[in-house]
Amino acid sequence: MTEILTTHAGSLPRSPELIAANAARPVGEDGLTPEPTDEFREVLAQAVVDVVAKQKEIGISIPNDGEYGHLMGSAVNYGSWWSYIFDRVSGLEITGQDHISAEPVRSAPGDVRLTSFPDRRDWTIFADAYQDPTSGITTGEQPTFPAATGPIAYSETGRELVAQDITNFRAALEQVGYDRGYLAALSPGSGSRIVDDHYGDADAFLDAWVEVMRPEYEAIAAAGLTVQIDDPSIAENFDQINPEPSIEDYLEFTRKRVDAVNRALVNVPTEQTRFHLCWGSWHGPHTTDIEFRHLAPLLLEIDAKYYSFEAANVRHEHEWTVWQDVELPEDKVIVPGIVSHATNVVEHPDLVAQRLERFARIVGPERVIGSTDCGLGGRIHPQIAWAKLASLVEGAKIASTRL
Repeated sequence: MTEILTTHAGSLPRSPELIAANAARPVGEDGLTPEPTDEFREVLAQAVVDVVAKQKEIGISIPNDGEYGHLMGSAVNYGSWWSYIFDRVSGLEITGQDHISAEPVRSAPGDVRLTSFPDRRDWTIFADAYQDPTSGITTGEQPTFPAATGPIAYSETGRELVAQDITNFRAALEQVGYDRGYLAALSPGSGSRIVDDHYGDADAFLDAWVEVMRPEYEAIAAAGLTVQIDDPSIAENFDQINPEPSIEDYLEFTRKRVDAVNRALVNVPTEQTRFHLCWGSWHGPHTTDIEFRHLAPLLLEIDAKYYSFEAANVRHEHEWTVWQDVELPEDKVIVPGIVSHATNVVEHPDLVAQRLERFARIVGPERVIGSTDCGLGGRIHPQIAWAKLASLVEGAKIASTRL
């Protein structure tokens, strides 16, 4: 029997103790980086051990640190996968300007540009629902976003923080009894979505982010861990372009972000790389998401062994058929989302098995790892999140037996 392995997309629920300890840290003079304390470091190290042990107890095959080093000061947080990097990069500054509600930017054929967050097409089509606090739609509390006001670089603080992540996670792996794991890191394309008040050129700003992120990727890989590149910009950007671009223009725009990932990964072994693609993770209609069939061939151009993508939520579950038409190279593995962060309903293990079997019958069970659509931490209640992971593991066992 070929066992179908299990993992998840990254973020896991933080413990109340970790959230409280993080929220209690004093903020430094730059307004971005909270001051470290010995007490906080101790709480964080123990929390990483606990979350790795919880994954082992449930039966997750390939764990991570829950992204606990990507800190959250509250139980609900949709943006820590991105905002964590603000602590690690020099050249960023809180300017006092509200970039989130900036004037809308308009695109044109051959000149694709991202608009402001409130001008996203899904948000404007369903404006009444988004503005109704009883609708169930939530994007989480938005952090204060900095702007690049000078040359950006991966800072000494960044090197210390990624080293702390690695040390905590490797200690937890050894203590709990895992022989492998992964750490998540931001993509250059996603980093470059903050406001640029220095470079004045989108391509130059993207190039700068390639140089920023490379040291983090290399540090994780050098520690013998797998690097997961978190990159919603590949798919989510499509909703943030007004008016809607042609598929051809969007893919040309996006290929630059794919190239940026590959350049940042130049010194990281392919077998130690996995790439996570998602459509943004907020709890909303998502009617303006680009179809996966347009992105799958481009996804395979990324220099990774493992490809993680949403496949469980109701906007994208049907797209498992894409792999009937797109040939997966023999040395690659798909990591589809089999349980979703977008619903509080816990998927039945038999449904999990059915979803896994669809992929396994196309590419082979040895080239499928069951995962989550996106991070569960900060998006659904911890009790539900852990129940979903338990169902994922049980369903993978059923599918392995059937196959």
